[in-house]
Amino acid sequence: MWAVRRLPARTDRHPPPPFNAPAARRLRAGLGMNPDHVAHALRGSYGLPYVTSALVAAWEGGTAAPSHTELTALAGVLWCSPGELIGRPRTLREHRVARGLAPEDVARTVGHELHAYLRMEETGRWRGTERQATALARLLALSLADVVTVTGREDGLAELLRSAATTRWQAYVRPVSKVVPLERRLLEGVLHRLHQDYQGHVAATLSWGGGHGDPGESGREFLDRIVEHFWTAAEGS
Repeated sequence: MWAVRRLPARTDRHPPPPFNAPAARRLRAGLGMNPDHVAHALRGSYGLPYVTSALVAAWEGGTAAPSHTELTALAGVLWCSPGELIGRPRTLREHRVARGLAPEDVARTVGHELHAYLRMEETGRWRGTERQATALARLLALSLADVVTVTGREDGLAELLRSAATTRWQAYVRPVSKVVPLERRLLEGVLHRLHQDYQGHVAATLSWGGGHGDPGESGREFLDRIVEHFWTAAEGS
């Protein structure tokens, strides 16, 4: 039986993208292929001599994940786009790969030098203007939440939202609007709701015997996921 193995030296330095294993299994089965067929095609047609049926099965079982290079090759074998094999993209690089675009395509469209764009992918720090961010969102089909994440503003947003939930939310409408350009009335409603929800967690903790001023585990968990709660409330509004 073949063992799962890799090349000793990998040329792909970047972390693998989130892999959608169920989609890979479904696409393979739809083509009437088994893992050995896929491995054979990856070895023979895509220059990946180390790929075995056991490695393909490990990808599909979630115990291993293909690198960027392997995922692109696997998409070719399965006659799909790389995006169909990627879970929810988080980074700028993952969104680009999911759309099947080369770095040159993105850099040219948003108006960056290639080396500058690649540096932004590498560091996770967006250095573009608002106009360039808009062009990026259009090219990569990014939601507003995605734009905030890939341009490196999510941590700052989380800090503002925690303060809005735990103190006087009205004072944070303007600062949050600079990060997330939502209509003011909608934003006010969302921040008010977050504040109320958090206070509800605190009140429940106190009624259960928690210490004064201690938000308890439920309150801390709410604050840890404050950005997720923010987008859920915004979408619901």
